[in-house]
Amino acid sequence: MTTKAPVVFIHGLWLHATGWANWLQLFESAGYEPIAPGYPGDAASVQETRAHPERLAGLGIEDLTAAYAKVIAALPARPVVIGHSLGGLIAQKLLAQGTAAAAIAVNPGQIKGVLRIPLVQLRSGSAALSRPGNRRRAISLNAKQFRFGFGNTLSAAESQDLFDRWTIPGPGRPAFEVATSNVRRTSAAAVDTRRDDRGPLLLVAGGADHIVPPVVVKAAYDLYTPSRATTDYHVFPGRGHSMVLDHGWRDVAEHSLNWLNRQGF
Repeated sequence: MTTKAPVVFIHGLWLHATGWANWLQLFESAGYEPIAPGYPGDAASVQETRAHPERLAGLGIEDLTAAYAKVIAALPARPVVIGHSLGGLIAQKLLAQGTAAAAIAVNPGQIKGVLRIPLVQLRSGSAALSRPGNRRRAISLNAKQFRFGFGNTLSAAESQDLFDRWTIPGPGRPAFEVATSNVRRTSAAAVDTRRDDRGPLLLVAGGADHIVPPVVVKAAYDLYTPSRATTDYHVFPGRGHSMVLDHGWRDVAEHSLNWLNRQGF
């Protein structure tokens, strides 16, 4: 029987939780007990989720964080949380709250306090931010938007394949919460980066990521400097926002496993 911590995978906007399938298999073979629950409103399949975007409409960062905290409360022990994109922001919030024992945030959504928003990032988020009413809706990417935001380092064929297999509507509200986080006194994108008593954190960036460029991830890492808790940062050069599920997913997953082993998990 395994003695390793449970692992909870948290997907980001526009990708279904079943996109973690390869990671689940790898982590299970390494002795973990991994799960990948979807957002409230996600259906079990990509196709059904696409058919009912209204179930995701209006969900915000705090709603999603609370939903994953509820899942974690039913586990036998505090888990490692591994999040991608918006899921990486949620993973950091769960770690700071003490809900998780350790966290890995891959291409993580921008937290409050990161002041620089590159133009390429604004373009990538334009699908949600283009209309104020999208805050209350669930938004889908088209293949061209996915290619720019996720598949810019891939062949056209692989980008299209990932789009066809894994993309789903995503709630628009979190994009607005992130974009306005630094002009609001309180923000759902805020994370307590100064805590000394939290578990270890790994921030992972893709060197060619259009949605969350490495400068944004490094700026988040710098916000953790006052904390005496372990915070590590790693960049995969030339990799884009799709790196958790494209042909190079194993490089990222094995780096994550090795880091967890070094932390004693």
